[in-house]
Amino acid sequence: MTTTARDLGQRFHAALITGDWPAIRSILHDDATWTLPGDNAISGTVRGGDAVIERAQKIASYGVSFELLHVLVSRENMALSLHNTAQRPDAVLDEYLTTVCRLREGRIADIETYLSDVPGMNAFFV
Repeated sequence: MTTTARDLGQRFHAALITGDWPAIRSILHDDATWTLPGDNAISGTVRGGDAVIERAQKIASYGVSFELLHVLVSRENMALSLHNTAQRPDAVLDEYLTTVCRLREGRIADIETYLSDVPGMNAFFV
């Protein structure tokens, strides 16, 4: 499972940075969920593969740079360690995060993101 999980993490990140939404959709279960902390335009839990894609598109629309630091694997799941940055005239995003992906049958079933700077995320994603 480790090789598959690592490959899945690398494929997810590569598709995210290139905006290859069909590639991301192909590695998600139809009932996938994604939970983000905070109180802003991208916070909360979305349900369904299409909703996960819509959230990824919304985050990318803010001009976020997704620097992959590590793909971390467990026996059955994987996580992406990222440094996300972006800038607008009135706000700067500079956060470290871990996006934990629970896998089922070789695809992503659930995503939960942990952030280093929730107040900064709240200020940026308005």
